[in-house]
Order: sequence, then structure tokens, then C-alpha cells
Amino acid sequence: MLVGIISDTHDDIKNVQRAIEIFNAERVDSVIHAGDYVFPGVVKEFEKLNAKLIGVLGNNDGEKVHLLKNFLDINGELKGEVGEIEISGLKFGIYHGTAVEVKKQLINSRKYDILVCGHTHIREPKFSNGKYENNGKTLVLNPGTAHKKVTSVSGAFEEGGIIIFDTATKEYKFTDLP
Repeated sequence: MLVGIISDTHDDIKNVQRAIEIFNAERVDSVIHAGDYVFPGVVKEFEKLNAKLIGVLGNNDGEKVHLLKNFLDINGELKGEVGEIEISGLKFGIYHGTAVEVKKQLINSRKYDILVCGHTHIREPKFSNGKYENNGKTLVLNPGTAHKKVTSVSGAFEEGGIIIFDTATKEYKFTDLP
């Protein structure tokens, strides 16, 4: 099965639409969103997704009731602040990544094969061969931000895109968004 991973869309409808086009072209079975939708209407864009959307809340997601309603309207699953799912025998933890200590605890628990995070807008793993080797450690996957690239002093919106993860081969690839 193919799993799409996205995070930190921050109201960027055009990049969400582009990501959905890529996920549909790749024929992903599920998409995990690691939070920071910001505007609940962004979730409605995922109606065009030919897969199930599963997500968690981020630190910029204040309109929780409307986010939940929109997830329910598209038959998605909003898991709260931390979520877990199992796909093809792999346990995925999902956490936006706001609290570094919580993220560390989720990784060190070794409860998950893969922990999907966002928040930092920086891709993880930084250096990788694109293959998950099950050596008893949790693989952290962070696609960076799905928001359009913006040059700034902070560098907050310079790196990111989406990830496609293949549960059969345990390979993953980063795909840039504009």
C-alpha cells in the first residue's frame, strides 16, 4: 500500500490541490496529515482525494470543531493531538511535533515503526537512502511544510513538500511542492 504524508499546509489551497493531484496520480491508499491546516476549509479540498485522509491537530489549529466537522464530511479521521494507525502491519504514530519532549517520548517508546510529524517545516530524516530498515528504532518522517516556498529571515517556509511511503518495499520518497 502507498501512504501519502503531508503537514503544515497553512491555508495554502493551491499547494494542497497540487499535493492531492500527486497523491491521486501515485494512487495512494491513505494520506496522513500531521496538522496545521489553520483554516478548516482546507480539509474540504481533500474531497478530491481518491484515498482516506487521517490527521491530527497542530499548534495553529484553533477551530477544532470546524476541522472535525469537515473531516467527518469527507469521511476522514481526525485523531486529536496524537494518533495511531496500523497499515500493512506497520504501526504509525502521528503527532504534529509541537512539544519536543513529547516527540522524543513517542520515538523512544519504540511503540511505532514510523512516527509522522510536522511542525518544524524541516524534512526528516535529513540524510537517508529512502528505505526503512527495521532495526528496532522508530523512523521519523516529516515532509516539511506543504505551504508554498517563501524566502524569509527565519527560513520557516523554505523546505518541504510531501512524502510517498510504500508499505510493501518500505521505501519513501520526498516530492517538492512549488
